[in-house]
Amino acid sequence: MKNIVVLVSGGGTNLQALIDAQESGLIQGGKITCVISSKPGVYALERAKKHQIPARVIPRKEYADSVAYSKAILCALQEEKADLVVYAGFMTILDELVVKAYPYQMMNVHPALIPSFCGKGYYGLRVHEEALKKGVKLTGATVHFVTEVCDGGPIILQKAVEVQSDDTPEILQKRVMEQAEWKILPKAVSLFCEDRLEVKNDIVYIK
Repeated sequence: MKNIVVLVSGGGTNLQALIDAQESGLIQGGKITCVISSKPGVYALERAKKHQIPARVIPRKEYADSVAYSKAILCALQEEKADLVVYAGFMTILDELVVKAYPYQMMNVHPALIPSFCGKGYYGLRVHEEALKKGVKLTGATVHFVTEVCDGGPIILQKAVEVQSDDTPEILQKRVMEQAEWKILPKAVSLFCEDRLEVKNDIVYIK
């Protein structure tokens, strides 16, 4: 059974999708053993508490820089014996020292079809604002492995979502979460825990 550690910074809707998937038996071969938040008092911590999942708060603002903070996160991950680290609305970019310690063992969900609308600065509503500005007819979500390149790691799963002509960024964000993010993130986590993911030449193959 693999130890899944989930990193959060806010409300924790993606964390909830993982918890629901775990409780309904959709996640095979792994279990959420710890939730780590970069901010105190966020609702994601309440979600963890409600489901008896241990949680830790490591506030970003208490550390002088990204490297010092990343070392603290790395230390916590090692203490928790993490096999898989999942970014679920984690709003802090960690130093590459963490990624190097967990190669192809960290994954993130991004609210667009990478390589569109991704990279530094593309998070939250900004992604959907840019998609609507561009007039795309399809958007979606991507689960990818985390590397030192922001949103640049190998793609694990993607799911497309139709854009409607009267969409606002908020409406589109909700649809992408409900139809894509909450479905493919638990699936990707389960595939990892079942040892069904293989990376060759920066491409993920599902066994």
